[in-house]
Amino acid sequence: MRAVALLLWLAVVPAYAALDPAVVQRLAAEDSDDRLAAIALLAESGDKQAEKLLRAMAEEGLYVAGDTLFYKEGDKVIDAGSGATLAAEPDGAEGVVINNRIRGELVNVLAAFRLMDADPAVRLEAAGALRASASARVVPLLEKALAAETIEPIRQVLTLALAQASLQSEDPGKRLGAVKALAQSGNPTTRALLLGLLAQERDAAVRTAASRSLKRVEAHLSRAENLARVFTGISLGSILLLAALGLAVTYGVMGVINMAHGEFLMIGAYSTFAVQGLFRAHAPNWLDAYVFAAIPVAFMAAALVGMALERVVIRHLYGRSLETLLATWGISLMLIQGARSLFGPQNVEVANPSWMSGGVEVFAGAVLPWNRIAIVAFSTVVLALMWAVLNRTRLGLFVRAVTQNRPMAGCVGVPTGRVDTLAFGLGAGIAGLGGVALSQIGNVGPDMGQGYIVDSFMVVVLGGVGQLAGAVWAALGLGVVTKFLEGWTGAVIAKIVVLVFIIVFIQKRPQGLFALKGRSLEN
Repeated sequence: MRAVALLLWLAVVPAYAALDPAVVQRLAAEDSDDRLAAIALLAESGDKQAEKLLRAMAEEGLYVAGDTLFYKEGDKVIDAGSGATLAAEPDGAEGVVINNRIRGELVNVLAAFRLMDADPAVRLEAAGALRASASARVVPLLEKALAAETIEPIRQVLTLALAQASLQSEDPGKRLGAVKALAQSGNPTTRALLLGLLAQERDAAVRTAASRSLKRVEAHLSRAENLARVFTGISLGSILLLAALGLAVTYGVMGVINMAHGEFLMIGAYSTFAVQGLFRAHAPNWLDAYVFAAIPVAFMAAALVGMALERVVIRHLYGRSLETLLATWGISLMLIQGARSLFGPQNVEVANPSWMSGGVEVFAGAVLPWNRIAIVAFSTVVLALMWAVLNRTRLGLFVRAVTQNRPMAGCVGVPTGRVDTLAFGLGAGIAGLGGVALSQIGNVGPDMGQGYIVDSFMVVVLGGVGQLAGAVWAALGLGVVTKFLEGWTGAVIAKIVVLVFIIVFIQKRPQGLFALKGRSLEN
């Protein structure tokens, strides 16, 4: 009966995995190297009790009283070595103080412990943290985790983390293997590590391998940087396209140089800001959908202002280019001042919806933001709708007729005055949609449209007046080229180079990339 009672007692009483008392005592040593060595030994054990102990130390919750180290779990006082619950807190206890060096090592070790977690997301996060700052002391835990890991993406991150940690090894063979493994990395941190290794490495074989790996890493980083520039250029070109589409219509139909066209972008952006404020105040649960409601509001607000501008001012200035230019420039100043009066002189922020935050990693080091992906997709949809309006509707037929030969269109019954108003409203509305897109990548301010009006005119002139295909190629081309030039020469020089190129191009081909065909051009 006593044997049975003993077995039952062992079954209900928790078992404590006692740690090496000598190792535990070294956690409170005066010398930091002794404490780091003790942390490494505890980490190598992989014991759950060791993880609790080191976590308490990292949170500055480890105490020492004589030869006894302990920490607290709620109201319980836990012996650091045995894991047993003490009856009371020992007298004269003092907290074990840690410095930044020890704190950083504890962060790495605790991340390494999380590599054994049952949740793959936790393991992936821990592996990513270690890849950024792994040390040689966590190599045993990394090797154990890599041997047990079955999910390939986590294995890839672990492999790089292990290679980075092994660079600090005293064994040249391990350093050589680590250098070869790091050749697959596209992380800028890896480049810095390899450069640091080359500066101090004495082994010839390791230096040679490090040079080769560095070239591969730099090539990978260059590809990622170029991809980011191309994508950023395409997203910039998409905004230019939205601004230029409307300008191409109005300039093609009426021949009006509208210097207030950039302010239609501003109207669209402030409309987005206003809709976001309404959703925050009255429908916070639907805040992520505010951008969908802002699209028709921005289009209508900009279109109504555009039609009013055409009716009141521009209609009376047809055929007088200089007066039209000066009048629209003055109107742009009035619209800017109106925005300052309504919304204040300071920029306002339009927050991205949660589904537009973050990005998608195409490959290591190349992340495409969701907000720019959404802008490119949005511009594509607007372009398709614009093509359908111009080629599949009665209004589009009238617009194309007036663009090609206004007098003849009027002779056959086309209401040119009404077409002018509707075309101007359509162009202004599309610019308003550009303001919606622009609000998702930058702040909204009264003079935000001023930075896009010149670029929009360049797109129209380069692509060809009234040509959708030309506007698309010109906008995307200017966006990509500008971003590449900015990376090499800076923003100001890039603008100058692009402007000089367009001037030379127009001298050689005045009709732009795509010439407008019509009877008047054929005769």
